[in-house]
Amino acid sequence: MSGARRLGPSSAHTRSAVLDLIRSGGVVSRIELAEATGLTATSITRIVKSLIDDGLVIESGHGDSTGGKRRSLIELNRSARYAVGISLDEARLSYVVTDLSGRIIGQLVTPGFAQTVPSETVPRLVEEIGQLIEHLGVPVSDVVGIGVAGAGLDLRSGGEGLSLTAQEWESYPVRDVVEDATGLPTVRENDAACAALAQYWAGRIPATQDFATLYMTSGFGLGLMTGGTLSRGASSNVGEIGHMVLDVDGPECWCGARGCLEQLAAPRAIVDAAMADAPLRVQLGLVGDKAHQRADFSAIARAAARGEERSLTLIERSATYVATALLSVVNLLDLDRVFLAGPGFADAGAIYVSRIRDLTTRFARTRTVHSVDVQLADPGLDAAAVGAASLALQHVLTPHTRTARIAVASRP
Repeated sequence: MSGARRLGPSSAHTRSAVLDLIRSGGVVSRIELAEATGLTATSITRIVKSLIDDGLVIESGHGDSTGGKRRSLIELNRSARYAVGISLDEARLSYVVTDLSGRIIGQLVTPGFAQTVPSETVPRLVEEIGQLIEHLGVPVSDVVGIGVAGAGLDLRSGGEGLSLTAQEWESYPVRDVVEDATGLPTVRENDAACAALAQYWAGRIPATQDFATLYMTSGFGLGLMTGGTLSRGASSNVGEIGHMVLDVDGPECWCGARGCLEQLAAPRAIVDAAMADAPLRVQLGLVGDKAHQRADFSAIARAAARGEERSLTLIERSATYVATALLSVVNLLDLDRVFLAGPGFADAGAIYVSRIRDLTTRFARTRTVHSVDVQLADPGLDAAAVGAASLALQHVLTPHTRTARIAVASRP
C-alpha cells in the first residue's frame, strides 16, 4: 500500500476511509493500514475490529514471518453485502448484482427504453430487479441499495435539455420511484461517471490515483475520479467531452455550438458518413435511421476491426478526433491513466486505444515526466451497470466519498 492520505483519529469518516483502503489493497495487514493512514496501531485495531464485527472484513490468514509474530491479514468479506446496478439505454437495459468487492454475481439484459416513456419503463425495472434478486437467492436484507446509470440522469435544476437521447428521463424522479417501490436506498448518476466508478471500485484502484473514463454510446461522456471521489462540478455536469469544440467552423451541433466532438466523431456522425458512401452502405447493409443507428455503427466498427479499408478510414477519423480531445484533457488535468468503456468501443475499441496512445505519447505536455496508460475498461460493455452498483456500495459503506449533491438513506 502506498500514498494514502493521512487520517486523523477523530475524523468522522476515518472508518470508511480505512474500509476503502482495504478494498483497494485486496489483502492487507493492520501494520500496513497504520503506515498508510498515519493512525496508531491501537486506532487501526479498534477500527478493524468494528469492521469485522459488522461482517464487512474478515481475517484471511497470516503474512510471512519477519522474525517476530506473523502479521494477521485482512480483506473484504465479499459476500457480506450486495448491490444492484442498472444501466438505462435505448438499446438495452443491463442489470447486475455485485458483491461487496464489485464482482458480478449475476446479470440480466432486457430490451432498452426506446419508444417508451419512463412511467412505462420504471415499473418494468422494479419487476426485473426483483426477479434477478430472487433468482440469485440473495437475501434482500443484505442488499445495500440500487444504483441507476444513464445519460442525463444526474442533471439538476436548470440542467434540462443537456441530453439528446434521454430528455424524458432528465426530470423524471426515477430515484424516488424505484426506492419507494423496492424499499431499497436508490442513487442515480450519469453513465460516464458510473463507468469511472466501476473501474475504481471493482478494479481496486486506490484513492490516491486520479484517472478518467471515456464512455461512448450514442455520444460521449467523461467520468473523472479524483481522490477517490467522482468530480461533478457546479451543476453535476462535469465530463461533457462530447461538446468539446474541436473545430469552431465545423458542423453545427444540437447544443448550439459548432464542431463539437460529438458532431465529428460519435456513432451518429460515422453512420451518416457511411450512408453517403453508396458502395459501403450496400456492402454493410446499412439502414441509416435512428432506430438502426447502434446496429449500423457496430457493422462499420466490425468491418474496421477486420481491416476493411472504407470502414477503417471512418473509424480512424473518429479515433483521431477522440484522441485529440483526450489529449487536451490529459494536458489540462495531468492524468496518467485513461480508460475507454461503453457499447461504442465494443467492436473497434483497439483502434481508439492505439490512436489515443499514439497522440499522448507524442504530444502530452508531461510526456517526459510520465507516460499515459490507455486501456479498455473491464467489463467495458457493462461498466455503467457495475459502476451503478458500486455507487450504491460506495455511498452506503464509504460515506467519506459522498458529496452534498447526492444523498441516500443508508444501512449501517
